[in-house]
Amino acid sequence: MKKAFRVKDNKEFQLIFKKGKSFANRQLVIYYMKKPEQEHFRIGLSVGKKIGNAVVRNRIKRCLRQAFHELEAKIEPDYDIIIIARQPTKDMEFSEMKKSLQHVLSKQGLLKK
Repeated sequence: MKKAFRVKDNKEFQLIFKKGKSFANRQLVIYYMKKPEQEHFRIGLSVGKKIGNAVVRNRIKRCLRQAFHELEAKIEPDYDIIIIARQPTKDMEFSEMKKSLQHVLSKQGLLKK
């Protein structure tokens, strides 16, 4: 995932938290906000320190980035999306994480028909 497609700035995170919509399942919380002027979606990832040490948190982020990369063609382009990982993600395989991500995105209509 290119860095241009990531939400990095704290102000942008806070704006999406305040003005965006949210949805969650057991493993992931998703916040999203429509930005019609964008030609590509952007993602921000958040994995809290309670989930595990740096190695565990970085593995979760790598898996989520790869899942977004594989789902890239299916995701609606004009959204900023923030994913917050919950405790159960530390014990999940990549395929389970991808399935969970697909679930929250499809429930909120962020995947193309």
